[in-house]
Amino acid sequence: MKAVFYFRPMQNNQHIGVFDSGIGGISIWKEIVQLLPLESTIYLADSKYAPYGGKSQDEITQLCIKNTETLIALGAKIIVVACNTATTNSIEYLRANYNIPFIGIEPAIKPAALQSKNKSIGILATKGTLNSRLFSSTSKRYTQEIDTIEVIGTGLVPLIEQGKMNSSETKKLLTSYLTPMIAANIDYLVLGCSHYPFLLPVLKELLPSQVTIIDSGEAVARQTKAILEQTKTICTEDIHPVMHQIYSNDATPVIEDIIVRFRESGQIPLKTAIQVAYKDF
Repeated sequence: MKAVFYFRPMQNNQHIGVFDSGIGGISIWKEIVQLLPLESTIYLADSKYAPYGGKSQDEITQLCIKNTETLIALGAKIIVVACNTATTNSIEYLRANYNIPFIGIEPAIKPAALQSKNKSIGILATKGTLNSRLFSSTSKRYTQEIDTIEVIGTGLVPLIEQGKMNSSETKKLLTSYLTPMIAANIDYLVLGCSHYPFLLPVLKELLPSQVTIIDSGEAVARQTKAILEQTKTICTEDIHPVMHQIYSNDATPVIEDIIVRFRESGQIPLKTAIQVAYKDF
């Protein structure tokens, strides 16, 4: 793989770039928009190549390069890799080869392990995340005295990409994946894929009430803000119209439905300018 270096100085009025292997990272994007209301964003839903979880590390890195260079060309000042699989397999390469800050997302193993009273936690993630070196090192660091039940969520991402979050097929898969975790008396479930927060209503329905579900959305948004402040590229005044551009290289109706639900629930203000469009990248 050829290393490409960018040295363009970043400006406050540039965008926060976000990408994921499809619509999952919209759950991260939402947290960023809520925390940083003066910032404009560009989101790439790489649905054409989803899911990343079953691909090789080289394939994942090549896709991350494509997404990174697209966001830089569109004017990103910072890039959020809103995909656990992409982060755990490729973020070290991206940071070494592009002169732009990268924020990654990893399964929140640390808080779950430290807070578990039952000393038993569940981790629902993709194959690519669970098999990565970064996940392995993080898990070893915090779960030596914890019973960890790791389950690959095979088939969940395609169903979410199709908008079938509440389908009988999705519930059947989740029931099979959660059964060994419930049997192990977990009290924390770590969501190791940015798509999985869209399954929260079903997960809460299937899990015992004492199980706490953890995802990384808020933590990623806080880290994004911290890095923007550190690099002095954060927008502190309303000096330009805020615009959120969401591009998918596959169909966009599911994204549009999600945005409508976010608006109706008050998670995204009605007046927020959001453009959802198809883009080949």
